[in-house]
Amino acid sequence: MSDLKQLLFQQCLNFVQNRINNAGQAIQSAQQASNDDTKSSAGDKYETSREMMQQETNRNMAQLTEANKLLVALNRISINGLTTHAEAGSVVITNDGRFFLAISAGSIVVNDETYFAVSPASPIGLKLKGQKAGNEFTLNGKKYTVKEVI
Repeated sequence: MSDLKQLLFQQCLNFVQNRINNAGQAIQSAQQASNDDTKSSAGDKYETSREMMQQETNRNMAQLTEANKLLVALNRISINGLTTHAEAGSVVITNDGRFFLAISAGSIVVNDETYFAVSPASPIGLKLKGQKAGNEFTLNGKKYTVKEVI
């Protein structure tokens, strides 16, 4: 089953890397557009355009920072070894979904099965942490039964 964890971890890593790449490209594009913008006779229009590009750059810098935080969090996770209690790096199979406790990366399909990559700090992640096979918990009025912790 460590192959499963490795595949899920790699998908999360790809998710983060795509976010980093997209934010970096958007920053470059905004900076290039700002540099290419020449001052027209309508000075206010130029200043407004540059300010909008600066805001876009700032927004993308914030996204890049968040993506880097996800990368740091992901790199702290150990997917090796066996555990009976859910923790970061665990796969938790319940009666109502399969979860990978890592980072919030949405749904991931591995071997024709859908897993939800969730942060241990998310509401579902907090409920999953420490659970073991046979345990039950409720979240948002829905009852979950833990079938397996990998």
